[in-house]
Amino acid sequence: MFDLTGQIAVVTGGANGIGKGISETLAKAGAHVMVCDINEEAGKATAEAIGGEFYQLDVTNVVNIEDVVQQIATKHEKIDILAANAGIYPEVYIENMTERDWDTIQNINLKGIFFTAKPILKLMKEQNYGRVILTSSITGDITGYPGGSIYGATKAAILGFMRSTAVEYAKFGVTVNSVQPGMIATEGLKKQLGILSEKGAAAVPMKRLGEPEDIGAAVAFFASKEANYITGQALVIDGGQIIPETPDVIL
Repeated sequence: MFDLTGQIAVVTGGANGIGKGISETLAKAGAHVMVCDINEEAGKATAEAIGGEFYQLDVTNVVNIEDVVQQIATKHEKIDILAANAGIYPEVYIENMTERDWDTIQNINLKGIFFTAKPILKLMKEQNYGRVILTSSITGDITGYPGGSIYGATKAAILGFMRSTAVEYAKFGVTVNSVQPGMIATEGLKKQLGILSEKGAAAVPMKRLGEPEDIGAAVAFFASKEANYITGQALVIDGGQIIPETPDVIL
């Protein structure tokens, strides 16, 4: 089950962190993975390690996106899977927030998904088949933290985008779902959240942070043919982090 052999998968933000975990897991399941990332050095390294291909991609650049999608579609004649994962999570407090902060995070995290999904969804509609998996978060939809207002707003909005998009494309054999990671042990989280990443495991019933591959496994499930009757759904992957009513109930 969940065999993705012969599938062409596009992973945005696929070079590092959660995106790298997604790229690796999809490749292990048999997919041929297009690692799409703005970071050329890391992207090429990830693509080489998994036997995939690298395409330099800026999710805020429509011309760049359309060119990359066309290159992939011309070479492989299809795109079966889109894992729209590219995103940033800087900590910006409301009183220090500027319009530029707001626009930068929104453009990458939310508008970037629209820019990337639009041409790929069109191709999937023509194929009458496709799997789209968006990376949201528990932040925004379920939880929040100081300095996370813009980030949380984008991640909650992704779920709204997902549901309506799922309805639009359901009759064309295209499913659209999301993953909602909790605290995942990436270098980016450790750098951006500092002490929170060190203490985070204590707030998780499983007593550990998640690994990028944990998110990759959920993406592989949603990407599989077995998940063909699931669309417009979001899966929380957080080791039980959001369940306890208060921190002191965690044993």
